[in-house]
Amino acid sequence: MDVFVAGGCSWDAIVYLDQFPDGPGTVFARDFRETVGSSGTGKALNLGRLGVGTRFHAMVGEDRFGTAIRERLDTEPITTAFDLDPAGTERHVNLMDDAGDRISIFTVPPTQEPDIDYGRLETWVAAADALVVSPVNYTRPLVETAAAVGTPVWADVHEYDGEDDYFETFVAGADALFLSDEAIGDYEAFMREQIAAGKRLVVCTHGDAGASAMTPDGELVTVDAVDAEVVDTNGAGDAFFAGYLYGYRQGESVETCLRLGAIAGGLAVESRELAHPELSSERLAAEYERRYDDARKSAR
Repeated sequence: MDVFVAGGCSWDAIVYLDQFPDGPGTVFARDFRETVGSSGTGKALNLGRLGVGTRFHAMVGEDRFGTAIRERLDTEPITTAFDLDPAGTERHVNLMDDAGDRISIFTVPPTQEPDIDYGRLETWVAAADALVVSPVNYTRPLVETAAAVGTPVWADVHEYDGEDDYFETFVAGADALFLSDEAIGDYEAFMREQIAAGKRLVVCTHGDAGASAMTPDGELVTVDAVDAEVVDTNGAGDAFFAGYLYGYRQGESVETCLRLGAIAGGLAVESRELAHPELSSERLAAEYERRYDDARKSAR
């Protein structure tokens, strides 16, 4: 096994609107669909399609939504394992407007302290080259396990504001920390604080303004987002994460990893899936050559 992705799986109802409602009343959706969702799923799907050996563990319910998730993920090039959530499968309603913004409503939240076999999960952590952890409550002990056995932790804390105690375990335990700039304020100062605290890598995404990475020596590297025809922004951040991790595993530079992440994220928003249906390592390489090698040639 190469990468163990732990936590973050749901069944989502996605409602497409021209714009979010201003208040109470009747609203007609432009479109609607149901599909597998959440950040762990998105990362696992993108990593698997990029050819990274990936095991994905999550909690699902003994219900039709859990069955649908199992059947859907069985078609992907990843290894899956599930434990039972007694509260049922985690479910969300995502309202999407024409600008690609999202309102996520957690209709069935996950059980905070489920009864699962941590011995099995600890074995997988020890066997992995990296633990990719979603900020889900049951994954906290795995961060401690990774530290004990020396498995690097890659954590994504999404819209972390720098203060929310819920994320403390994941922020403190991460070797590579990813977040967005939506709520952090002075993101560069936060990145420097985390590097000073011993992080090997801190990456901050800026939506359609690109992304930045800070290395252990304090170098800040920033790249632009790629041009993309936005169809659905669900999963863009997870695709970016997977693209970056894929490049890192190939020994690429920080700038190249950021660009690979940007391309994977751009492909994700051009489809309604968490991972573009045609995503592969070959497609990623071709897109990189088209976007960046052609640009260098034009600049000569």
